This record gives sequence, structure tokens and C-alpha cells, in this order.
Amino acid sequence: MTPTVTDFPTNLIPSSAQRPADDPIFALNAEAQKRAKAGESIVNATLGALMEDDGTLAVMPSVIDAFQRVPLKKAASYAPIAGDPEFLRAVIQDCYEGTALAEQSVAAATPGGTGALHHAVMNFLEPGQALLTTNFFWGPYATIAIETRRAVETFEMFDAQGRFHVAAFEAGLARVLEKQKRALVFLNSPCHNPTGYSLDEGEWSAVSEVVRRASDRGPVAFLLDMAYARFGSRAAQGWAKHVARMIDPAVVLVAWSASKSFAQYGSRVGALVATHPDRAERERIANALSFSCRGTWSNCNHLGLLAITSLLAEPAQRAKADAERARLIALLDERVSAFNREAGAAKLRHPRYEGGFFVSVFTPDADATARSMRDEGVFVVPLKGAVRVALCSTPARDVSRLVTALRRGVDAAGARR
Repeated sequence: MTPTVTDFPTNLIPSSAQRPADDPIFALNAEAQKRAKAGESIVNATLGALMEDDGTLAVMPSVIDAFQRVPLKKAASYAPIAGDPEFLRAVIQDCYEGTALAEQSVAAATPGGTGALHHAVMNFLEPGQALLTTNFFWGPYATIAIETRRAVETFEMFDAQGRFHVAAFEAGLARVLEKQKRALVFLNSPCHNPTGYSLDEGEWSAVSEVVRRASDRGPVAFLLDMAYARFGSRAAQGWAKHVARMIDPAVVLVAWSASKSFAQYGSRVGALVATHPDRAERERIANALSFSCRGTWSNCNHLGLLAITSLLAEPAQRAKADAERARLIALLDERVSAFNREAGAAKLRHPRYEGGFFVSVFTPDADATARSMRDEGVFVVPLKGAVRVALCSTPARDVSRLVTALRRGVDAAGARR
């Protein structure tokens, strides 16, 4: 008897048959919004988008104007596969302005920073190999790895003093190189998601030395995920000067995104920048990235690329955008200061937090803490060993309520153990 479709439980391949229906952060956000619409007083500290104090999305008028100035027929045309050359040059300059590193870099346009991460995984790891990152990390790192038939390995992010655990990083990098003869590192700083931590000058110096030494044992690609970098403290912005110590033979990758820095989450404008001193190697990387573009999304959002190019490359437009961003940074810094003050008084344990969209609060049982907080109408994201708090979407006036719920949630989790 010939089998029919109904004789099989699913037409999906086995590895795709049990995928979750929604991202857990978006699911929590949906629950918070549903309860708020029903009239409940809610503090929603889940979603990573900067909100005004009135609960509306924070936008930058100069960015809206830039989109409106793009000629419609030009916006409707296909973008070049790897992105417009003017866009790529502008992004590289944004990363390395004032240094010789811009001349040693190539780039490809991607749909947001997520696309940049995808291209890094696809081109610097073989199927079955693992990227290396901190034990606290943005969940989609794992999603990207699984989707591309790769994996994630981690190292302890913090040492006993609460600083970046350089020794654990070095040991983890050595372990990965020993196992798979190559390494791809993801490091999100400044303003790490989900902890809010930014490496300081001494930590960056130590990290660059570890990468330089490790490169003697095999190919190392070091990716800096700088999605939130514009919102970091001035002291956290000096990472670029350490790149020169890492390159040759390591390659340094930068996952650049307009989503947060230009408050344009939906336009999906990003890029992967690759820096290496050897011209032939840069050409190979550029070719590989372009090939991956064609094999995935083919072309990026041309309207977004053209608009962001003008904001990066035209001095008057850039000045307007910088001024508007400064207001958003001040808005967020007010919340950061309020959190640090209230959390200190409540004796909550959290990493050094100098700026950025998120901070994490350590807890013995994250699920229990988050559940207890939801009972009070306060929503955060549970992680392993901590809960992530999105100050980007929490008005300063709600920080006291948020911290009170955090304290009770952590205490409730401790009482359960």
C-alpha cells in the first residue's frame, strides 16, 4: 500500500520538527502588554527597545527625515549584493575613524546585527564546531548556531571580584582551539546584553593579549558585537585601539547595527566589518561574505542603507543625529543612575553598570524570581543565574517599584532553595 502524507507525523526534517513557536522574550512582552491593555498596572522591563517615559517608542527625527529624502525609485531598486560601497565605507569609518584600521577593513551589509552574526558563524566555523562566548549571552547566539548546524560553548564571564574573567576566557579559547583547531569568539561590549557590563581599559588590554597569543595555535576570529556601543560610557569606547594588537594572524570582526544607535529596529540595517592587514585575506573574506549574502537574503533593505549612509557620511546630518542620540543617552542614563542608587540601597547583586539597555540581577532561581515579579505586575527575563532587566523600556519613575519587586523576587527564590 502506498503511504500517504497523513501516515507521517510531520513533513519537516527531524531537527526542525520541535522548534519553539516564539522567542521567549517576545512571548513575555506579549503577556505584559495583554495585562496592561486589560487595565492592570504593569512595569514591562523585557523588550530591548528604547522607550520614552510616556511608553512610546523613542525615535530620532533626523533619521525619519533621512528616510523621506531618499528618492523613491532609488529606494525601490535592488541594493548591491554586499551593500552600496558608500554605505560600507561609512560603516567602516564609523568603527575606525581616525585610525589606520579603516584601510585594513572590508564589510558586507546585513539585515541588522543579527545578519552580521549569522555571516560570522557561517564563514569562520565549520558545521559541528562551536563559537565561544560568555556564559551570560544574548539567546539568539544559540539560535543562530543551531540554525546553521553549529553550537555554542561558554566561559565564566565574571571572576570572584566581579570583573571580566580573563583567565576563564583564555582557558576557554585554548579548549576550543585544541578541540576544533579554529575559534570564533563573540564578545558583546560595551553595554553587554544581558548584563550591562562594559570592559574597561585594563580588561581590553588583557583580552587583546589573550587573542594575540592564541592565534599562534590556530585561526582565531574575534567578533565584537557592538549593537549597544553608542550608549556606553566614554571610558568604554576605547576598544578600537586594541584591535591592532589582535590582527595578524587573527581577524577582528565587528557586528555593526543601526537598530539601537539610530533607533531604527524595523529597518534591519547592519553590517559585518572584517579587519586584517593582509590584502589577499581581506579579498577572500569580502568574497565569502558577498557569497553568503546572495545565498541567504540576497539584498538588504535599500531604503535603509541609503538613509543611514547619509546620516553617517554627511556632516550636517550626522551632527543632527548625534544631538538627538545624546538626548536618548541622557534619558537612559537617568534610569541607569536611578537603578544603581536603588539597587545599591536594596543590596541587589549585579555587574558593574555604567550605561546601556540592560542590566542583570543575580538570583539563585531566575524562574522563581521572574514568576514572583510577574505576580506583582513587573516583567523581567529569566536567565540562568540571573534575571535581565530592560532599563531601556522602564521610566525612571518606575525604577523604585522595579527594584522592590526584584528584591522580593530574589528573596522568594532564596527561600525556595
